[in-house]
Amino acid sequence: MEPYRAEDEVARICRDLIRIDTSNYGDGSGPGEREAAEYTAALLADVGLDVTLFEAAPRRTSLVTRLEGTDPSLPALVVHGHLDVVPAQKQDWTLDPFSGELQDGLIWGRGAVDMKDMDAMILSVVREMASSGVRPRRDLIIAMFADEEAGGRQGAGWAVQNRPELFDGAGEAISEVGGFSATIGGRRTYLLQTAEKGIAWLRLKAAGRAGHGSQINTDNAVTALAEAVARIGTHPWPIELTDTTRAFLDGVTELTGVEFDPDDPDRLLAELGTVARFVGATLQNTANPTVLSAGYKHNVIPGSAEALIDARTLPGQEEAVLETIRSLAGPRVEVSVDHADIALEVPFSGSLVDAMVGALQAEDPGAPVLPYTLSGGTDNKSLSRLGITGYGFAPLRLPADLDFTGMFHGVDERVPVEALQFGTRVLSRLLRTY
Repeated sequence: MEPYRAEDEVARICRDLIRIDTSNYGDGSGPGEREAAEYTAALLADVGLDVTLFEAAPRRTSLVTRLEGTDPSLPALVVHGHLDVVPAQKQDWTLDPFSGELQDGLIWGRGAVDMKDMDAMILSVVREMASSGVRPRRDLIIAMFADEEAGGRQGAGWAVQNRPELFDGAGEAISEVGGFSATIGGRRTYLLQTAEKGIAWLRLKAAGRAGHGSQINTDNAVTALAEAVARIGTHPWPIELTDTTRAFLDGVTELTGVEFDPDDPDRLLAELGTVARFVGATLQNTANPTVLSAGYKHNVIPGSAEALIDARTLPGQEEAVLETIRSLAGPRVEVSVDHADIALEVPFSGSLVDAMVGALQAEDPGAPVLPYTLSGGTDNKSLSRLGITGYGFAPLRLPADLDFTGMFHGVDERVPVEALQFGTRVLSRLLRTY
């Protein structure tokens, strides 16, 4: 068998994955990940790897395989991605979000950024290694999970709880969202994710007295809910810096000469260009109302009203945030937790960090690498329950004018083919030598 070459395959694999609709609506109504998982399993089986496929529910398919290393005394490294994507409305996009179109050197489609680009890099590098007989130093556990976009309960979370033996011997992991470049102070700088905020998806419910819409009603559930939602949505959460965020801001100051002022954070954030919004949300806890539901007719006051809140918490502050939200909601509104998961923070030091930084700088000499906190969450949360330390490392060298972070869950997702090829070189260097 002729060895495969990652740089030659990565764009094709990325486009193939985008064309497989794996939209995750969060309620089980989507197509599921089975077709994408079977496609992925075939690519891995083609180079002689034994693949374990499993389902937490019909069509919610994940897979794991292992590439054995030369030194069994070293802890295994988990390299993981997710196969699902958030939904996309075709009419909102310039190109069909599930077409995988290649235009002007960019691959377009839902998942091009989150995260079928990284899935393709992982698959192409592993295929190249396996087909050429290259063995890594340590075992590589390759995982592709379902359901990450809805919290991972039918993907990584299920695997950790029901198939923990698949991760035996693992000590560290890499996945999304880090390793990509941004222009800071005029210099191309890579952001390596060493922390991520916690998740608290909350449900607010107000009860009141149902009645005719023409009557005076001092116990209106909609009014009580609306007041609670307004208080939560406009609450000024204070700026609170974690170790990771302090290190990131210090690095930005070194690159730009602009000091961080907690009373005027926008001055330094303005130096971050397209990643300012991405990073700005990590300076504090957040709680955003996202859904309102009440009533069924114009002239009927409903007896209940509900709202959904997406809260994201800094490490160690989960309980304090929930307490604040309950206080803001007030005594008439019940607050319950639909889904919650922990925040993570790991050191920007150690042999894996050194190897990731070294792999980036070997392909882009002299480029600064800074740690940062992700405002969202990843499947590293689930793996952490097995004692696995996770980092965000999906390396991409991006054009300065491409708003990469703005395309996460946005419209017109696209990724340059050259960025994917750069990523395969970096990832290959890391996985072969670490």
